[in-house]
Amino acid sequence: MIRFRLPELLADKAFREKQRLDWKDVAISTGIHRSTLSRMLNTPGYNATTDNLNLLCRYFNCQVGDVATYIAGEETDGK
Repeated sequence: MIRFRLPELLADKAFREKQRLDWKDVAISTGIHRSTLSRMLNTPGYNATTDNLNLLCRYFNCQVGDVATYIAGEETDGK
């Protein structure tokens, strides 16, 4: 199963920039709707678009492998 590492990335970015950041800031800066970010955070196996992954990589200044990780042996229902 794919797990998005967005909370960790947000915490790291806030620490680096020495300011408080929240998901509203991510949504405004990337153009990704807050409900989409919420689904990425809370829905196991959420199917993100490459456009959204690109926007997140640009915002967090990271690689795709930093945004998501594969967890072996854990699969979502019906997949």
